[in-house]
Amino acid sequence: MSPLRSDAARSRAKILDTARARPVTELRLNELARAAGVGVATVYRHFPTVDALVEALNLDALEQLVARARTAAEIPDPGEAFTTFVRSAALFQVAHEGLQAILLSEEVSPAARALRDELFGLAETTLEEAIRNGSVRPDITTSHLQRLVCGVEHAVRLGDGTDRDLLLDVMLSGLAPTA
Repeated sequence: MSPLRSDAARSRAKILDTARARPVTELRLNELARAAGVGVATVYRHFPTVDALVEALNLDALEQLVARARTAAEIPDPGEAFTTFVRSAALFQVAHEGLQAILLSEEVSPAARALRDELFGLAETTLEEAIRNGSVRPDITTSHLQRLVCGVEHAVRLGDGTDRDLLLDVMLSGLAPTA
């Protein structure tokens, strides 16, 4: 991608700033153009779809999550590495409303796809090591884990967020091997 002209960069920044002030579920490109004080064509030139806009709003968060996943994967104790990874994933999804969309969408940029593939690879490795170590029940898959983290995120969003840690602890306890 070539660098943007300064006026184009300012327009893109205005659009992103305006979008950040709205819930992801309420992003409408035409309305966003009006609120940002730019033309509709300008918004569509930068972000042809709402999904592209949501990705742009959350790409930094995905990069940060991957960095945390790398750090978690380096923890010598597989159980601690797994717990750290899952907590980071859940907390990031709660803090960044559109992150889940990037993780689940088939239509993402090559940059987002590369980050997501790395994240999923780290999740797989961390989970396998925790299972092998006896820290996680052996019937759990990364698909289960992904849905559980999304479920906790959804549950936290339904409330006021004060039960976030409780819900995470309950989920993690349920991943422990049964007696």
